[in-house]
Amino acid sequence: MDDIKEQVLQQLQRVVQRVWDSNSLYRRKMEELNILPEDIRSMDDFKKLPLTTKQDLRDSYPLGMLARPKEQVVRLHASSGTTGKPTFVPYTQKDIDMWRKCMAERLETAGVRSSDVFQIILGYGLFTGALGFHYGAEQLGAMVIPSGGGFTDRQLLLMEDAGTTVFTSTPSYALYLAERIEKENLRARLRLRLAILGGEAWTEDLGEQIENMLGVTVINSYGLSEIMGPGVAMECPEKQGMHFNEQHFYIETIDPKRGTPLPDGDLGEMVVTTLTKEAFPLVRYRTRDLSSLRTEPCPCGQKGKRINRVAGRNDDMLIIRGVNIFPSQVEVALAHVGGITLHYRIEVCDRNGMPDLTVVCESQNILAETEKKLLMEQAICVLKENLGIRVNVRIEDPEALGRHEGKALRVLHVA
Repeated sequence: MDDIKEQVLQQLQRVVQRVWDSNSLYRRKMEELNILPEDIRSMDDFKKLPLTTKQDLRDSYPLGMLARPKEQVVRLHASSGTTGKPTFVPYTQKDIDMWRKCMAERLETAGVRSSDVFQIILGYGLFTGALGFHYGAEQLGAMVIPSGGGFTDRQLLLMEDAGTTVFTSTPSYALYLAERIEKENLRARLRLRLAILGGEAWTEDLGEQIENMLGVTVINSYGLSEIMGPGVAMECPEKQGMHFNEQHFYIETIDPKRGTPLPDGDLGEMVVTTLTKEAFPLVRYRTRDLSSLRTEPCPCGQKGKRINRVAGRNDDMLIIRGVNIFPSQVEVALAHVGGITLHYRIEVCDRNGMPDLTVVCESQNILAETEKKLLMEQAICVLKENLGIRVNVRIEDPEALGRHEGKALRVLHVA
């Protein structure tokens, strides 16, 4: 085993000992498998440890998994809690400092410089996204505009008057901004050069559309509130996978059904272990995000593994007439249909005991009914070619689906 692997193993051994000592949940799960911390003598031994799930975090609500005295906690963030109570994420001061450092490293990887004006178009509050970017950009010496989410007119005003060069938002909101900038002929008056997008799965086609509309480089960012927040991984301008700091995170992929480890390069569910977090260390945490790991050298010269673009989430997968479908597949298909935008929604309903799917999308311009019908037929053909089954399509007028300052609603279950 080379020095780097030995160093990673030692870090994993330390974090396993730490959660054993501080957390009854981890200790109980390990005892059920007859595993003690001293049994972890190799990477293969580590991969025999039980997986940690979102449900484990919910069962330990609010602070049952805290690994440091409460008096050492200086910050409490939380996940969105869209499916129940939020998951609290506590931080010690050392955790905050590490987060700032990781975020600055990743922003530098993306191409952010001290001379940039960085506009953060994300909600400030319990959600980790905005503050992570804020800390990292300030650490690099960039001028930060904490504009928050929504209020599009104000966002555009700030971009023009403050000379914004870099912004971050969700991909769906970035597309809306690009549409507004194009509609109002603002592009020539802006200094934008870089857009860093994350928070939801998105396709290269969507990124290329935003790049063409704004004349910027679009960078993919990855993070989870439970792991740290944004700053876990980010693309460089070469766009050959997202770089992450292997001193702070150990990432593996598993078969999502069996939970068994997969070799690097195989598509599977990402599992993350935090190596340096104090207040809220996680061991083998199931992210539900589907991706793969790249090990070949990146053209940018940085060493280490990288994360490929997230293809979707386990819990986003739809099974329609025996076919597995992810929203990202729908987005890829729609990108090849001229005349529609990439604002879309997937409606799922039950028809005679079987799920049926309708893709609702917008035309780029107001169309007559005959034109809508032709566009709908074209979309149906392209979707069938890409998905392998025929699905329903409904074409709405421009902006009929609304716009979202946060994550877009992609799947809607209807009666």
